[in-house]
Amino acid sequence: MSIIVTGATGQLGRLTVAALVRRGVPASQIVATGRDVTGIKDLADRGVVVRPADFADSDSLKAAFTGADKLLLISTTVVGERVANHRRAVDAALAAGVSLLAYTSMAHADTATTILAATHRATEEYLRERQAPAALLRNSWYLENYTAQLPLALQHGSFIGAAGQGRVSAASRADYAEAAAAVLTTEGHLGATYELGGDRAFTLAELAAAVTAATGKPIGYTDLPADELVEALTAMGMPADTAQAVADADLGLARGELFTDSGDLARLIGRPTTTLADAIADALR
Repeated sequence: MSIIVTGATGQLGRLTVAALVRRGVPASQIVATGRDVTGIKDLADRGVVVRPADFADSDSLKAAFTGADKLLLISTTVVGERVANHRRAVDAALAAGVSLLAYTSMAHADTATTILAATHRATEEYLRERQAPAALLRNSWYLENYTAQLPLALQHGSFIGAAGQGRVSAASRADYAEAAAAVLTTEGHLGATYELGGDRAFTLAELAAAVTAATGKPIGYTDLPADELVEALTAMGMPADTAQAVADADLGLARGELFTDSGDLARLIGRPTTTLADAIADALR
């Protein structure tokens, strides 16, 4: 029986495969799936089973999930297609007879009011409707969402957003991947809901201050109305629907929807979560 990781062609999926191997799972018992598996040939070279899986094709998912014992369903990226994709994946996982389906949801998906949260809430509801043996991994934001903005922030001297004084419990992708691997390789997670986030939440003004401290260059934070943020992001080349989702997420951040002090992430990975300062230092290197 195998552990299936969907979206292994993406960063979180690849990190989860690596975390499973570190935890002693034989590579031959890990199945890494993705729509285009040419990008994970290196995993196959190391003994991981690699299978194509197209979330738009139910037969493809059933073939990819054959022999699954546990499965990590990493949420897909296209917001408008997400719920239908997830439903097909859940159906295929249940048809395969999985004993645990771990789903990477979003912080406070049951109560958050953002566009993104609505898609995660619909998936969680479908898992309950199908009586799936599930564990919900409700991830807050990635630290990489912010460190990826460092070049522009350093160029222009400011981060922009619409988050006000809201605090975000961001953690690294590696932290979330380690938590997923822990859930997939230890017992006691069936039916659990984990609110996952970094130990030290921060505002975007505090993010700017941390970059200033790391670089010695004054960096500020400019808080914008959501519609102005959408305009700014689209002017930078971001697709309009993505810009709208980002601005909407910032409004959720301002309402506290990306904050958690549950401690679930640190408990699952058995160590403190990656700090903002460390993430910035790594990105600058």
